[in-house]
Amino acid sequence: MSLDQQTNLSADDISEVLARHETGVLSLAKGDEPYAIPISYGYDPEGGQFYLRLVSTPESEKRQFLTSSPRARLVVHEANGEIYRSVIAEGNLERVDPSEMTVERIVQYGKAKRPLFEIWGETKRDLDIQLYELAPERLGGREVRIDEDEE
Repeated sequence: MSLDQQTNLSADDISEVLARHETGVLSLAKGDEPYAIPISYGYDPEGGQFYLRLVSTPESEKRQFLTSSPRARLVVHEANGEIYRSVIAEGNLERVDPSEMTVERIVQYGKAKRPLFEIWGETKRDLDIQLYELAPERLGGREVRIDEDEE
């Protein structure tokens, strides 16, 4: 197996990949300590923003990393036979105060599916759901085609 071709994705291709999926991996850092979690997201291709509903408990590790507006990377990827695509969005993760919600924002958060990866042993009253937006400063994608015939 060898890499046959690697190309950058166009803006339209990036939007198509992001529209096909609703989950990715969100990476945060605090000092030299990394933190990465699978998350569900909503994406607005016209505004180029991601919308996230993050659930945590007061003492959770996730909450420790979300205390400010941390730098974040969101990675979405897919594989289809010999074609692999990935999209990386990078920017500051901004918490949205419920008082700042508008009809337009509510619609976007409706596209952010409920957290698919999070199963909680705690009661619902102990869980905190916070809304975040990621307006990427950098958004890029790649496609790799693998030639499986070569050895």
